[in-house]
Amino acid sequence: MAAVDDRPSAAPAAPAPLPTGRGIELVLLAFAAVLVTGALALVEANQEQQLTQALLWVGLAYLALFTVAHFAVRTFAPYADPLILPSVALLNGLGLVMIHRLDLAELAQAAAVGDPPPTELISRQVAWTAIGLALFVAVLWLVRDHRKLSRYAFTAGLVGIVLLALPGLLPSSISEVNGAKLWIRIGPVGIQPGEFAKILLIIFFAAFLVQKRELFTTAGRRFLGMEFPRPRDLGPLLLAWGLSIGVLVIERDLGSSLLFFGIVLVMLYVATERVSWLVIGLSIFVGGALIAYQLFGHVRVRVQVWLDPFADFNGTGFQIGQALFGLGTGGVGGTGLGAGRPDLVPFAYSDFMLSSLGEELGLIGLSAILIVYLVMITRGLRSALAVRDSFGKLLAAGLAFAIALQIFTVIGGATKLIPLTGLTLPFLSYGGSSLVANYALVALLLRISNAARAPLNRRPAAPLPPIAEAGTELVERPK
Repeated sequence: MAAVDDRPSAAPAAPAPLPTGRGIELVLLAFAAVLVTGALALVEANQEQQLTQALLWVGLAYLALFTVAHFAVRTFAPYADPLILPSVALLNGLGLVMIHRLDLAELAQAAAVGDPPPTELISRQVAWTAIGLALFVAVLWLVRDHRKLSRYAFTAGLVGIVLLALPGLLPSSISEVNGAKLWIRIGPVGIQPGEFAKILLIIFFAAFLVQKRELFTTAGRRFLGMEFPRPRDLGPLLLAWGLSIGVLVIERDLGSSLLFFGIVLVMLYVATERVSWLVIGLSIFVGGALIAYQLFGHVRVRVQVWLDPFADFNGTGFQIGQALFGLGTGGVGGTGLGAGRPDLVPFAYSDFMLSSLGEELGLIGLSAILIVYLVMITRGLRSALAVRDSFGKLLAAGLAFAIALQIFTVIGGATKLIPLTGLTLPFLSYGGSSLVANYALVALLLRISNAARAPLNRRPAAPLPPIAEAGTELVERPK
């Protein structure tokens, strides 16, 4: 008779914890800090022929700020994508380097002609970076579940429209800069509310498209192999078009108009997967652009400068002409950090940061920067694919595409691919409103990616909406 083993069986081994990716993020942040510090040293060596205290305090401020950001992500979104924050940190750091380099050039010019030293922009940009990262941490702390944002979608939409329209309704003395009414200025402090309106309107459209999805997927007429929506379902697209034209007319801002309409159009396509929405949207956009060209002088000037900037080189074409010369001077390898003349381009620190970087880093450096942008955008889109709720998918796709479209618009304008729009490169260009708003955008992307990558037992429970607000879907009975 065989002996029976009555010893207690061993308990099943607990599953290994999923890697959070925070170690990878920390290593990449340290690598970004080394690159930024080395770039600062090169700029000072070429400009000042010595290392100054600015290298120390800018480097330490950069290190401290992103150390805080890393621990905030580790605490509030431990499973978030580990590549997004290092990409943002590297871009922000390179922007600080180039702004410091332009500051040194302006100080040298002022000293050569005996003028008083101008205000250094690097200290302001470091302060704006601190404010942006403070908002970044606040968003991660307050928004523990991105799905709860859908409850406030209509409030976000209303506030977004008010912020978008407010500068156009205010007196030009406190809202107009360089011909565009985008600002609210109180003394020396100014803010562009449209940068924050962009995020609020993305939240609104993401929630709206989820709730009303059946309206946009209902088939209408079929034409040229595509199913076009019914005319009565075009309301949201026409609303977005009307808001974009309103921004173009009242605020005289071509960039924000193009950015806003493009975001809504892509979100409609993502929600419905119908090419017909893109066809209709692009047709409406082309029609609106032709009408705007005929009616508004500032639009005609932008188009004429785009077609031939050298026709009036010393006038309206000077900025884009100098930018093209700078890019040509940089060539493939660039002149080297601190060894070029990017200060010859007006607004080299904001609208034409691309030409400043292209002159001193060359095509190779610009390609590397574009790859960093591409990593950040693709990781955002990957979060949109991985997250399980429809609202999160649309929200992440809209946020990631907002950055992508802004980058395309800026690069296209600076290289004469499309007319100039006045937008700035995210995280690289000087400016407070864009930088602070984009940090809030990145925080929302990290929150969504955390929900997508977290283990099942660590994901927040899905809130159950009221029956009256629950989204419906059309299903087909199997045959």
